[in-house]
Amino acid sequence: MKGLRIEAVEPGSTAHRWDLQSGDYLTAVNGEVVSDILDYYYSLSEGKAVISFRRGNLEWNVSLTGNAPSGLGLRFSRPFGRIRRCNNRCVFCFVDQQPPGLRPSLNFKDDDYRLSFWEGNFVTLTNCTRSDLNRIITQRLSPLYVSVHATRPGLRAEIMRNPKAGKIHEQLRTLAGGGITLHTQVVLCPGWNDGEELSRTVTDLTGLYPAVRSVALVPVGLTKHREGLQPLKGVTAVEAETVLAFLEAAQKKNMRRFGARLVYATDEFYLLAGKPFPPAKEYEGFPQLENGVGLARRFIDAWRRVEKRLPPAAAPKRAVVVTGTLAQALVRPVVERLNLIEGLEVEILAVANRFFGPGVTVAGLLTGADVQQALAEIHRPEVIIIPSPALCEGTLFLDGATVEEIEAAAGCQVLAASGPQELVRAMGLNVQRPTCDVRR
Repeated sequence: MKGLRIEAVEPGSTAHRWDLQSGDYLTAVNGEVVSDILDYYYSLSEGKAVISFRRGNLEWNVSLTGNAPSGLGLRFSRPFGRIRRCNNRCVFCFVDQQPPGLRPSLNFKDDDYRLSFWEGNFVTLTNCTRSDLNRIITQRLSPLYVSVHATRPGLRAEIMRNPKAGKIHEQLRTLAGGGITLHTQVVLCPGWNDGEELSRTVTDLTGLYPAVRSVALVPVGLTKHREGLQPLKGVTAVEAETVLAFLEAAQKKNMRRFGARLVYATDEFYLLAGKPFPPAKEYEGFPQLENGVGLARRFIDAWRRVEKRLPPAAAPKRAVVVTGTLAQALVRPVVERLNLIEGLEVEILAVANRFFGPGVTVAGLLTGADVQQALAEIHRPEVIIIPSPALCEGTLFLDGATVEEIEAAAGCQVLAASGPQELVRAMGLNVQRPTCDVRR
């Protein structure tokens, strides 16, 4: 059935007053079929509207006067209908490098421009038609997050194994001309899109400023499950230094030309190269924080604020702080400082990723099995602190293990922490935020 199926109606809402029920369908607004939730909100934002509903064989219209930007109090079963699948076969695709037996949702490759706008997912635009681009512009689906990797048409098509991938610069120019803000990323594969190709890509993308507001450089992630896949190599410490040198030169050039840096590197590059992280102001509002650009800087600055308010002593407690092998250099000074508090005994546990392989070092891809195995080799603590990015829905690891299972095996409490404030609270320290502490 065409339209959006209503899953729930908020009590006291406009939809509730209209006597709408779960199972009803919203089929059209002003005679135009509503295909997804974006059509729905866009149509309501235009002001006066005639909304069509269906319940079984019964159809009726309701007139709405005035804007309703927050909706009518409806929740839909499938707000986007069928999600568009990725039609690329990228040489570095992480999904293709996953072991069998994972949850089906982890093997689904989405590439839907609607989710890019709605949730900040990165998309390639290779399955976008001219009609799709027109819709993006007409409905102001901005900003969008686009995986570019290379702007030279032949190279991008080769990397993504899709002849349509070569149209990216034309597509970006169209969106830029339509007033759409774009945040882009380049997954850097040594020997493929680095060096001169990287310079060309960054020049092409920053040339679309102010539409292109950021370009993130991301090191390729390689697991041990690459049998039959294109041979690739990871970014080395020396290559990371080279990328950061290029980045510094590009940022200086952009500052002179645009008054903005525009190009940023993910935290992995600084950790691999052993280089200090830039100050917060150089991240210019952290436009790609969810992509790992500036998370370490935010952590460091948050820790400095928390550290000033630590007590000299606390109730006796032995704790273990779990992290990935790459971030241990970032976490170690925190653990060392906590051990200066009388009563606390804190150990850092850098867990090697046996599930995906030694090439995967970030804390967000740790699995329950690897954490549990590493914990079995240490003396039992009173509390174990897990990095929140490693968990889905707050309790579930990528391999399906749960926090409750880790607690049962370890025989102690397991807590998740997303930053220094939660970390010290897990230690039992009551550190209050000062009233002047302004967060971004």
